[in-house]
Amino acid sequence: MVKKYLRITHLWLGLASGLIVFILGVSGCLYVFEEELRPIAYADHYRVEGAKKEPLPVSDLLKTAEIALGKESPVSSIVIYNSNERSYMFRSFPDKPVAHKLWYWEGIEDRQDAFVNPYTGEVLKIKNSEFEFFRVVMWLHWSLLLKTEIGQPIVGIATVIFVLSLITGLVLWWPKNKSAAKQRFWFRWKTGTKWKRKNYDLHNILGYYMMVFALIISLTGLVWAFDWFENSVSWVANGGRTIESVQETITSDTANFSSNIPTDLVFEQVKKLYPNAVRYLISIPEDSLSAQTVHVKFSSRFDDTTIYFDRYTGEQLKTIGWNNKSNGEKMTFLNYDIHVGSILGFPGKVLAFFASLVAAGLPVTGFLIWWGRRKKERGYKKRKNTSKKTLNEKNKENPYAQNSRSKFGANGEGNNVKA
Repeated sequence: MVKKYLRITHLWLGLASGLIVFILGVSGCLYVFEEELRPIAYADHYRVEGAKKEPLPVSDLLKTAEIALGKESPVSSIVIYNSNERSYMFRSFPDKPVAHKLWYWEGIEDRQDAFVNPYTGEVLKIKNSEFEFFRVVMWLHWSLLLKTEIGQPIVGIATVIFVLSLITGLVLWWPKNKSAAKQRFWFRWKTGTKWKRKNYDLHNILGYYMMVFALIISLTGLVWAFDWFENSVSWVANGGRTIESVQETITSDTANFSSNIPTDLVFEQVKKLYPNAVRYLISIPEDSLSAQTVHVKFSSRFDDTTIYFDRYTGEQLKTIGWNNKSNGEKMTFLNYDIHVGSILGFPGKVLAFFASLVAAGLPVTGFLIWWGRRKKERGYKKRKNTSKKTLNEKNKENPYAQNSRSKFGANGEGNNVKA
């Protein structure tokens, strides 16, 4: 009886969230390898011919990018990969972002990116990154291409429902005995195995093996969907304590005011300090007090570092690394890497890819199971109604048989009527 109600609950949970889970799973599969696929898909402006000579000064390349982008699109950050085969990317964010009205396409921001060859100074391409394929996929995954305030709660609720369906699915999957368990852990298909059986096994067996990973992906996704969930994760990580994150304001000394930003000096310092980094993201100060920030990205997330410099002198003001964060901040910091599997390197991304693929397939295979059973039940009822109709027609044709059945009973043994 319990399993009957669990099966009904599992069915309606799947029907309620199936379409959204499918979209999230497919978009997750596409986005998990975006760092590896972008240089391949956009090789014409992401890659440059490997050069033995030293790259041009960052300040000179910055001026080139500023001219190419124009005054309406001031450079806000520079992305430099620690490779002699990658171009420099100069990113421009609008001062006043356009608010998304409802759909993603109704509020496109003018986010221009300039890709510059660091050895020749040639501008390889200027493009609006809002139209870039992987960014659109990211927004589809983030909020279904809806305004964040609308799409994020929908994604979050669908994810909660999906988590519940995984749990109910595990209870329904659990074998009663050893004999039943033999068919639950692996495919036992033969030449004549029907597609319905194969679909059933795909839903149950793949769902079982990927359940833990699907749960991890789902729960890390909920960190972005709901503030209360993020706060709860931080609270648990901090040992049941609420530690407020204090954002220290780090400023430059205006006594050394200069119109020139020592970007070259800053970049040289960072390269000497962290020669094995994967990439450097250099921010351009927004105003006269802002410090120049450099985010240093490593292959291991635990080594990522943020350094603040005085925008006038290039003096190092503060360094924030892994050890400077509370446990709650560490969990939030690692959330993206856990979500996409990159915390385990490339194998982790492969695992996240297949977990997302299986998650996308569960609503499909589950729907086919439900639809097949529904058709079977309808066919049974139809055959039952047809047989009743045929019997009634026969009784009409032979009223004596009908009277005999009523008088002598269904088995012709009489109804205990006295003679």
